[in-house]
Amino acid sequence: MNHAALSPTRLTFGDIAASLREGAALARATRGVSMAYAAVFSAVGLILIASILALGLSPLVLPFAGGFMLIGPILLTGYFEMARITEYPAAPKLADAFAAFARAPRSLWLLALVCAFLFLIWITDAGVLYSFTLGGTAMDYGLDWLDTQRDDLLSFLLWGSLMGSLLAYMIFTISAFSVPLVYERRATLVQAVSASAHAVIGNFLVCLVWGVVLGSVIVFSVIVLPMLLLTLPVMSYASFALYRRAFPYDEKPTAVAN
Repeated sequence: MNHAALSPTRLTFGDIAASLREGAALARATRGVSMAYAAVFSAVGLILIASILALGLSPLVLPFAGGFMLIGPILLTGYFEMARITEYPAAPKLADAFAAFARAPRSLWLLALVCAFLFLIWITDAGVLYSFTLGGTAMDYGLDWLDTQRDDLLSFLLWGSLMGSLLAYMIFTISAFSVPLVYERRATLVQAVSASAHAVIGNFLVCLVWGVVLGSVIVFSVIVLPMLLLTLPVMSYASFALYRRAFPYDEKPTAVAN
């Protein structure tokens, strides 16, 4: 394992466009297995959203959808592994995506705990904000409230968006590139988080735009769940492609050791 200092390259908006094209191409090439893996998250999301709507707490759908961005980097490890497999070349299987978690180094699980902790903070804060702004007001089953003009609802959405954006930026900064760096065993956890932060801050505008695009697409897709089957593979592979542009290999990478 090479723990040499990692210096991120300078990214451009063209890198975002190129990564999206690569992500779309790889998603098409692995359509069946990629959509099957996305279906797992879609099923979990469907259960959570249905439960929230049934309880008359429909405005909390948005915080839960946004919360996916806090734990998403860890869950996408399966896509990173499938992207690696296609480089050799070989055809990835669904089992490869789940096996990625078993092969993941311990430091990646520590990073997962950090993401999960921030997710719990976010959901707790969203619940407290809901109680202060909309507490005692039951929302009808469904999302009809999205086209209403209510001060309490607008206040919930405004402050919720501000808090969520702050947490999302924090987790994006430390995990955007550290997750694949740790998974590919190119750095220790501390080195990977430091390298990720340097890459995001050093390419602030490019990474900000990428984060907004990534977050907007995924959050909207979580709300309209069937879209997640299509968008999650594309955005996951695009994220991996952008990571490879930020931290390119000097030579062809080797397989992740068991």
